Amino acid sequence: MAKLKMARSKWRLGILAWAGVLASLGWATVASAGDTPQAAAQKPVVDDDGTVHLPAVAVPFSSLASADAKRNFLAYVRGLELLAAGQCGSMDDCLVKPVVTRLEAIFPVKIIPQKIGGVQTDVVTPAAGISQKNADRVLINLHSGGFHLLGGGAGGQMESIPIASLGGIKVISVDYRQGPQYKFPAASEDVAAVYRELLKQYRPGNIGIYGCSAGGLLATEAVAWFQTHQLPRPGAIGIFGFGATVLVQGDSNYVNTPLMGPGYGPKERHVPEDTENFVKLITYFDLPGVDLKDPLISPAFHQSVLAAFPPSLLISGTRDANLSDTVYTHAQLVKAGADSDLHIWEGAHHCSFAGALVDTDVPETHEALDVILKFFDKHLGQ
Repeated sequence: MAKLKMARSKWRLGILAWAGVLASLGWATVASAGDTPQAAAQKPVVDDDGTVHLPAVAVPFSSLASADAKRNFLAYVRGLELLAAGQCGSMDDCLVKPVVTRLEAIFPVKIIPQKIGGVQTDVVTPAAGISQKNADRVLINLHSGGFHLLGGGAGGQMESIPIASLGGIKVISVDYRQGPQYKFPAASEDVAAVYRELLKQYRPGNIGIYGCSAGGLLATEAVAWFQTHQLPRPGAIGIFGFGATVLVQGDSNYVNTPLMGPGYGPKERHVPEDTENFVKLITYFDLPGVDLKDPLISPAFHQSVLAAFPPSLLISGTRDANLSDTVYTHAQLVKAGADSDLHIWEGAHHCSFAGALVDTDVPETHEALDVILKFFDKHLGQ
């Protein structure tokens, strides 16, 4: 241990020495005395607390992503701009329902509204029938929408139709309770109610749960809820476009938010320490004395909870403001000894393969769907 400490000390001294050498060579990030005001303004400046002040920068769409991904990104951004300007009604009417209509034409399914455990759901099955290998398997989908923007119906169908059709599997989309009318833990209770009912027909290891954005977070909250309410863990979960922490934190919170275009801005960023303003935006968590790091709200901060997680698939994109949360959650799951698989697509925006304006002509969308289906096929029933 003493040798390790000595090695670390030498390493730190070496880094400091190199920093001095780089500064003497003019490689320092702070403006030097000889810079013109214009040149100084074009250099990043690093504060002593690690804050980096970036000059204005133009970020082209990634040349590593497909041309169809670029087209979809532009359509998504323009749709958000129209929505923000009040020119196309609600998000459901403007962005989601037209996508659901297109998806049903491409991926034939049957959709039957059904109450399960007293909770409203849509049961989505492939028109050609459930495949033999999936006869005893089922997936639960938890829709996106920030716990207040989207409800069940079209919101959940958008994320369920391709999975059910391509996978030959039954998908149950849960219309869980949300803000502002309902508060935490209403959504977790609804997922648990559906899960309990399904346990009467399916082994827990044959049940998978997935969701994108708020639905991805809810999948992790549901697993934590199951642990504290003596419910067996499901066979596997999918955490897409989010992590297991309710607060959007890390580098991507600041860097990727503006990459989503004018539809996003500073008010969409979440300052981790600003609980008061966060719960005003996400009213589902607006409770007296709420602790946003509670294990039932943000499991990522609790190793004992993560250690009991089922195999977990995490998906994000390099333009997703929640990328850091996804990466952090994956690292914490691995640290806890859980089975965790992380996939990040270049140039992909928030929930690009499953969220509003999902485009099945985008190759990356099919790649993500393939990863999801193979993941659940590998882990359900094991």
